[in-house]
Amino acid sequence: MNDLNTNEQTTTAETDSCPLRICIQGYPGAFHDIAARHCFQHRQVEVVPASTFEELVQRLERGDGVDGAMMAIENSLAGSLQHNYNLLNESEVFVTGEVYLRIKQNLMALPGQAISDLTEVHSHPMAIAQCRDFFREHKHIRLVETEDTALSARQVQDQQLKGIGAIASTLAAELYDLEIMAPAIETNKENYTRFLVLDRKEPSLDAEKVSICFSTDHEVGSLYKVLAVLAAYHINLSKIQSMPIVGRPWEYLFFVDFLAGGKVGYEQAIEAIRPLTHYLRVLGAYPKGTHYDY
Repeated sequence: MNDLNTNEQTTTAETDSCPLRICIQGYPGAFHDIAARHCFQHRQVEVVPASTFEELVQRLERGDGVDGAMMAIENSLAGSLQHNYNLLNESEVFVTGEVYLRIKQNLMALPGQAISDLTEVHSHPMAIAQCRDFFREHKHIRLVETEDTALSARQVQDQQLKGIGAIASTLAAELYDLEIMAPAIETNKENYTRFLVLDRKEPSLDAEKVSICFSTDHEVGSLYKVLAVLAAYHINLSKIQSMPIVGRPWEYLFFVDFLAGGKVGYEQAIEAIRPLTHYLRVLGAYPKGTHYDY
């Protein structure tokens, strides 16, 4: 399998090698596709569509014609994708990188039409929700929910749907020869999604950021003890997310991201908290992600 090198510097051999086959949830032109292009900007990337995140993880675990995968994990407006946290914990894949992508939604259609010509606009429910303020000014348009932003754009082109628009990325408009009628129609302009790079390989020991998952005793102060030990090792937590443990009411798994650094390695900090946990898994160790305004 090819190394999933998300660093900006790559060798000539890497640049000229075969394309990286990156599995995404969605279709070419989706925001997962854009995130993959940014992560591997010095490599040729071929995206492999998956209908669901479950399918994405399964394909990567099997090595089913893919070198790696991209998975959305949280959004600055909608919060965490909790189902994806569970998928990561239950899988045999690891996090090897991350990227933060500005999400810009655009209204597009077949060329030569005006907004007044549209009767319907199709897109993913999340994209529609992000653009409702725009469509309050165009009440003649019916909003139709679909499974993917890029797929909506592709269907408009494939089926030559006049009078039907789509909400999708500028990349989707480019790939499917659609005309952008209104750019950046999302209500909130500070809308970012964090994407994770996934691989079948064990995480690298040379890392800036680490993601772990653990559970503790169901008693007062258990979580505090873990966090206190991490603080003693000068670990800087960037996120903590709790998830209920199915079949064990009021008990939780904790997903923690932290920045590695200080005078001791993060491996020592993890070993120090291990006796305080019932279960502990390192989900990934990787470079700190870059923010892209696409």
